[in-house]
Amino acid sequence: MAHQPEDIRNLAIVGHAASGKTTLADAILFKAKAVDRKGSVDDGTSVSDYDDEAKKRHHSLDCVLLHYVDQGKQVHLLDTPGYPDFIGQSLCALNAVESAIVVVNASHGIEVNTRRMFKEASQLGLARFMVLNKMDGENINLDELIDSIQKSFGSGCVPFNLPVGVGPAFKGVVNVLTHQGDLPADAWGDLEMAKNQIMEAVAESDDGLMEQYLNQGSIADADLLKAIPKAIVQGHLTPIFFTSARKDIGIAEWMAGIAEYAPSPVNGLARKTVDDKPVEVSVAAKPLGQVFKVLNDKFVGTMSFIRLYSGKLAGDAPLHNVTRQKSSRTSGFLLVQGKTNKPIPEAVAGDLFAVAKVEDLHIGDTVGAEGCSQLPKARFPLPMFGLAVEPKARGDEQKISGSLSKMAEEDPTFKVVREAQTKELVINGMSQLHLDIIQQRLKRRFELEIITKEPKIPYRETIMANGEGQHRHKKQTGGAGQFGEVHLRVYPLSREIKSIEECKAQFMNKQHFQTLREDYCRYEPEFNFAFIDTIVGGTIPNQFIPAIYKGCLEVMENGAVAGYRMQDIAVEVHFGKDHPVDSKEVAFKTAARVAFKNAINNAKPAILEPIVNLEVTIPSKYTGTILGDLNTRRGRIENQDSLPGDLQVIKAKVPLAEVTRYKATLDSVTQGQGFYTMEFSHYDQVPGNVQQQIIAKAGKMKDEDEE
Repeated sequence: MAHQPEDIRNLAIVGHAASGKTTLADAILFKAKAVDRKGSVDDGTSVSDYDDEAKKRHHSLDCVLLHYVDQGKQVHLLDTPGYPDFIGQSLCALNAVESAIVVVNASHGIEVNTRRMFKEASQLGLARFMVLNKMDGENINLDELIDSIQKSFGSGCVPFNLPVGVGPAFKGVVNVLTHQGDLPADAWGDLEMAKNQIMEAVAESDDGLMEQYLNQGSIADADLLKAIPKAIVQGHLTPIFFTSARKDIGIAEWMAGIAEYAPSPVNGLARKTVDDKPVEVSVAAKPLGQVFKVLNDKFVGTMSFIRLYSGKLAGDAPLHNVTRQKSSRTSGFLLVQGKTNKPIPEAVAGDLFAVAKVEDLHIGDTVGAEGCSQLPKARFPLPMFGLAVEPKARGDEQKISGSLSKMAEEDPTFKVVREAQTKELVINGMSQLHLDIIQQRLKRRFELEIITKEPKIPYRETIMANGEGQHRHKKQTGGAGQFGEVHLRVYPLSREIKSIEECKAQFMNKQHFQTLREDYCRYEPEFNFAFIDTIVGGTIPNQFIPAIYKGCLEVMENGAVAGYRMQDIAVEVHFGKDHPVDSKEVAFKTAARVAFKNAINNAKPAILEPIVNLEVTIPSKYTGTILGDLNTRRGRIENQDSLPGDLQVIKAKVPLAEVTRYKATLDSVTQGQGFYTMEFSHYDQVPGNVQQQIIAKAGKMKDEDEE
């Protein structure tokens, strides 16, 4: 590839659904002559929305890699979905770029995912640009829209061009920085005021320019143009552009702005490895990159998309997976344009490219030179909308597991779990729509149909007090018998403990247990479970301690009260008895299991339920109704804010069991005008009456299973 890192621009197009992101991407590719014809979402010819399901629904479902060359700049463009249901794909894109292009439907204004994407881009430290698209639409109040943008996202959001005509009369734009003479009669805005706003934002990024601006009342044009990219990278300035992608108005001006002002990998967001080492953006440095997307294609096989941050990679050399410490041969690198691709001989720092049929490359994996530090993995919201699934056709039991695993590899917000206590295979996504798409893809890609049903809520069990328990397991069956006796104590373990080091420092030490035997102690972070051995005098021989540990761990996995996984518990094995002939591992494992359950029942056992952070955005007139409804769902209101456009945002913590199907209620109350996001927060104890209902239901199901 002929370009250098300085010539690369990496952009993610994000925003709310129906803002015209994909139409904008299609218009850009055509304008840059990267494609022969302009694609269309409506007629199914979009370069970006090539997936069958995306064509059918007329909106994006995946992060799609595109590219073009303009003014000597190699631009990698990631088109993303607009629905919050597919936020995982948008976050994959944002983590692979230096700039976020936040697209807003000029008629609709700021919407839920507009705010979410701007916030995510800001938290990641990306440069932000805004595009007010569909400027030829109806009912556009540009004064109100710009005011709401600046109130919502800061005064640094400033027009870099001004529209000539608004609505159906929209016919062009004029450049704020270079236009000379009078504005066209039907141009919107004040040229001098817009330029002053740009100067104010730029001055905040540079002390010298601030002094010049305060002393002279302006900044010299040469200094201003030079300083704009720095101000954008620092987040002081967010350029606003006006377009109609459908009518090809403002596209060339936007492309020129990106080529001029968008940061390259060299001067954009500086990355660091997990051990806080800066990543050198240079072709001469050791290669270092990261997988940001995986696609299981029916014809090509597995495709892994990689962002190279440092160095240079040759397509004919082995690709080393730093995360998994293994190297693989590749069939070469691919420059991707939607569903098509072409081979490239190499990739340089800043490039986005793909490799095909390389096994064991997962989203977040670091690739590069052997011995390199790993790059931090992106964080994704925990999917909380679940469905229990089973294959529709007999004989597809093996097929369903592999197919769902492939879907989970592609989507970091789609999880597959087999619940041990319920024996259910549960798929978790961001919403009903998200899981509907998964089902359609299973049918199309793998010819697999599934049946879904409501899953059980993933409750947890714990204890609220100390307790003791013991059990003697004695069995005689003609031949050799079984004998094992175990005495133990249980303690609540702080939920703040996350590692064995923290457990030893806070609890599992000789200050708390004078006769502690460190060699036989264990800590399981998955359960926040500490196993403590304080046996004295060999009352239980050492060879049986692992069996006791296994017995306790089984109870942690399967529950002691209602059949749910346990957490935040420490168990101390302090006494027991053995038999020189009849004692066996199985006997001590059984004795430990029963003793542990007895101790738990003596330690105020409690059921914990998952609590989610719920953020609801609604027109103000529905606020009282929504607040009342959340109260009936045991919700705790955390915050309530007013937004431009007569909107309210309500933030609350609510038990998952109360909002598993919240969308239907919200749509009904707000006539489809409300939106919400939901993310896991923590586990909390259920009220006493609810706990009794859960235990009774679990007991009834157990009885039915045993019949």
